[in-house]
Amino acid sequence: MGRIKPAVWTGRVVAVAASLLLASPLASQAIVGYGARSGVTQRALERSVARRPDAARATAHSRALSARSHIAGTPAQAITRDYVLDRMREWGLETEMREYQVWMPHTTEARVWRVAPDTLELVLAEGPVPGDSVTMESGQIVMANGYSGAGDVSGELVYVNYGLIEDYARLESLGVSVRGKVAVARYGRSFRGIKAREAERNGAAALILYSDPADDGFTRGDVYPDGPMRPATGVQRGSVMNGTGDPTTPGWASVRGARRLPLDSARVPRIPVIPISWSNAAELLRDIRGTAIPQEWQGGLPFRYHIGPGPVRARVVVRLDTAANAIKSIWNTYGTIRGTTYPDQLVVLGAHRDSWGPGAVDDVSGTVSILEAARAVAEEVRAGRRPRRTIVFATWDAEEWGLIGSTEYVEQDSARLTSGAVAYLNQDVAVGGPSFGSGGSPSLRAVLRDVVKGIDDPSGRGTVYAAWRAGAAVADTAEPAMGDPGGGSDFAGFYNHLGIPHLDWGFGGPGGVYHSAYDTFEWMSRFGDPDFRRHAAAARIGATLALRLANADVLPYDYAEFARTMKAQVPPVERAVRARGWDLSVDTLARAIDDMERAAMDLARVRDAALAQPSVPRRAAERANAALLRVERALTRPEGLRTRPWYRGLIYAADENNGYSTMALPSVNEAIRASDRALAAREVADLAGRFAAATRALEEAAAALRGR
Repeated sequence: MGRIKPAVWTGRVVAVAASLLLASPLASQAIVGYGARSGVTQRALERSVARRPDAARATAHSRALSARSHIAGTPAQAITRDYVLDRMREWGLETEMREYQVWMPHTTEARVWRVAPDTLELVLAEGPVPGDSVTMESGQIVMANGYSGAGDVSGELVYVNYGLIEDYARLESLGVSVRGKVAVARYGRSFRGIKAREAERNGAAALILYSDPADDGFTRGDVYPDGPMRPATGVQRGSVMNGTGDPTTPGWASVRGARRLPLDSARVPRIPVIPISWSNAAELLRDIRGTAIPQEWQGGLPFRYHIGPGPVRARVVVRLDTAANAIKSIWNTYGTIRGTTYPDQLVVLGAHRDSWGPGAVDDVSGTVSILEAARAVAEEVRAGRRPRRTIVFATWDAEEWGLIGSTEYVEQDSARLTSGAVAYLNQDVAVGGPSFGSGGSPSLRAVLRDVVKGIDDPSGRGTVYAAWRAGAAVADTAEPAMGDPGGGSDFAGFYNHLGIPHLDWGFGGPGGVYHSAYDTFEWMSRFGDPDFRRHAAAARIGATLALRLANADVLPYDYAEFARTMKAQVPPVERAVRARGWDLSVDTLARAIDDMERAAMDLARVRDAALAQPSVPRRAAERANAALLRVERALTRPEGLRTRPWYRGLIYAADENNGYSTMALPSVNEAIRASDRALAAREVADLAGRFAAATRALEEAAAALRGR
């Protein structure tokens, strides 16, 4: 995963308000969006397709795809491209490969020394693990962060905790500056690109990142190979670009010959940024003295931390292939099953194929889920059961560098996707442990809940839904919580840029091999999914969801749940406004969301009544579905967020000052955080108007089904 970890499912979920609940469609065997006759046929199809994903095949796919490190822009990644295309051709799908030319400098040299009080060059490579042959490969990549700046710098070390904005404010209050120094920050609490941005803003000459054992190492559990956590030599690689897509082609596809921005305008760090293991970090941090740390800054290494600066000094060298080979080819793959009735309406399932190492968890597991879902649906097609809408099974390249492959696709095909995409279903880290979790657009959450009620849980504890509820320990009147789509995985182009509803799901648990050389088939076989049944289960969910959406008579979005979810976001806005003492009412926004809820409930009644008839006139269904496709598009705006124009969606976005946390109603809440009352008032009015437009689309759908 490039930024946020939406699918590293931990099973730690909380209850949502009972007002979000709908009666289970399984209770009466009805399916939302289907008539009685089509519903019976669909239930039989879903039972059939759910039997097809196979753990043995998933094992073989995982072993093949994680046989070596396969970084975007390398020959090893081309091998994964060909593997996916070959399998999909074998199964009878229409296949396509798209190449993009991306500005993506690779690191050619990365070195770190302690140069005072004595001299020691750190050994950055991750060591081999006995019994795991992939960790012994000679082609282990240079230890680096994607989109680091280049340089050869030296300076006193300053420990900056997690490198958050508030950490630098604390340093300032303590009289400590990082200007001209080498900052050392531990991973966690924010996206690494934010850490790089803040280090550079505060004048650091370089940034060293490390994984502290307090966060994902021995203090959390046994380390690999004895347990799933990060060993002493484990390193978290990852991109430090704060953006989405090729940074030299923002907003348009980086096809061959595309115009590019000058490099000095690319949103990438200018200082060297390099990741190291905690065993190497100990060699730097152990002898730092100077200012005492706040107690909460103490990590898990076996000595007392200090801030510095000095007396330890470090030298950091990062060299890139910018001059010789900065533009590299990346390849997306597509396997398509054309729809019989609405071929221009698309259900897209996707996973990224690139990794920072062997990538068995991130994201070979997602690719395996996509492959097995594609095979399952293709077998139904060969049996004569072709879906009504087109289904596209995609694997994206260069997600780890900034969601690049999926972003370039969305930018290239934006018109087709805006007019016809029904949903995007994302598989980023489909499997990493035993606990189920999910997230996505509130409009599709009821669909996912219903689907997993019909999928057997790999643990044998009933259905996935039953095991999910048990793990969440929610009350009978509540549902397990689902994550919000803030950004940071391949759904961003679809949802945050174009307003296309999305879902993601997966099985997760404790682990510390994220973005390291230890994310291997052997780790997965020992700790993540020893029998690969969860890989098959993830594929069963994907195949069933795809067919549920592809065959619906009336698209089964739940905009009543969507509106209720949005209503819960209004009181925090009101509290934030009052905290600033502003005379600013958000009643117009609250009323607009109330209107949307009423329209959505009316639509649900009209839809169900229409589907209870022997048939729905095709023209009425087509008009209703066309209107439904516009609902969440109406909640975007072409100029995007004021702070980030590429993010057009006004419902959720990643917090620009954190990256890992999600901000709801970002246009309004960013204006409030900026303490700009006039802007906040304009944003409230603008958002209320867009909810009104979404409501009009719902009303048009209801009118079509009424025959008006």
